[in-house]
Amino acid sequence: RFLLARQTPHGDFRYQVNFVTQEESQDPAQVRKAGSLWGVALIHHDQPTDQTREALLRGFAFYRNCSRPAESGGKFIAYPGVLHGETGTLALVSLALIDFLRTEQVAECRQQLDDYLEFLLTLRTDSAQFRKDYELDTGFSFSEPMPYFDGESLLAITKAARYLQRDDLRSTAIESAHTMFDIYGKRARKADDDSPLTKAFYQWGSLAFFELYSSGWEDTEMFATHTIDLANWMIDVHRTEDRKLNTGYALEGISCAHELARRTQQTVAQRKFAAVIERQLYKLTGWQLTSSIPCAYLQEHAAATATFAGGVMNACDDPELRIDVTQHQMHAVILARRYLWPQ
Repeated sequence: RFLLARQTPHGDFRYQVNFVTQEESQDPAQVRKAGSLWGVALIHHDQPTDQTREALLRGFAFYRNCSRPAESGGKFIAYPGVLHGETGTLALVSLALIDFLRTEQVAECRQQLDDYLEFLLTLRTDSAQFRKDYELDTGFSFSEPMPYFDGESLLAITKAARYLQRDDLRSTAIESAHTMFDIYGKRARKADDDSPLTKAFYQWGSLAFFELYSSGWEDTEMFATHTIDLANWMIDVHRTEDRKLNTGYALEGISCAHELARRTQQTVAQRKFAAVIERQLYKLTGWQLTSSIPCAYLQEHAAATATFAGGVMNACDDPELRIDVTQHQMHAVILARRYLWPQ
């Protein structure tokens, strides 16, 4: 309800609102807005409705209308009013298209996705990572990679290969996954045990590794071990349960690790991850407006919550509702319902 209500008639999203004062943020937040479209696609794939379908088609049309052909091939997104394109925006809209196309086939959406993936591959570096941004006139990129966008791009090409018969992307996804685990999962932690690079890559890498292991492709068995290893790091080193801000993003990765621990019969790890997920989701559900177990702050401001039903706070006393916080927590809920409580 919250994500649908935050979509504009153009198909874009409003990024952040203070639910007490109703003041809107003017931050363009192009990547997080794209992520919200993916959030709607995940909900639609899980429980499709006419409302979510219409919202997705409206969102895809918005991005189609601000797409441009690249000199290097494919098309890129030129988000209105920004100085450069961000690879994360492209990857997340691609993910939204992928999960929508898993539910139903729409030729126009498939062409849009193929155009984006063709351009995304031009941003791939010799080190099997992805450049973080590009120029809005030509699509040319000169930037270095970053962990968030690396993980988002890896997840997009992996899911396209697995679910949409893009077999040409398999080796690309596997090679990038090995490289990224080495960079963000090993070398970054060796340099700094609680590395911010590992944290930035964490949920995206875990989601991609889960897809790679689940694919059954050759040379993907180790990605279960990598996912479980990263989940232990998130809990024991990064100490996600001690964090004061919303940790829905961490639960996305830990839910994947829980399921892989179950499949590989690692019972101790499975129980550990399940306990963390249950404790954290119980706490975070109390931060969701109109929840049946509201935290003290939401009880104090109950009169202001109805307008923004379903939105999720980023802290137990923070009235600023960000679409990306809601998106990550709802994905964590979907994964928990799918893998922890499938009944």
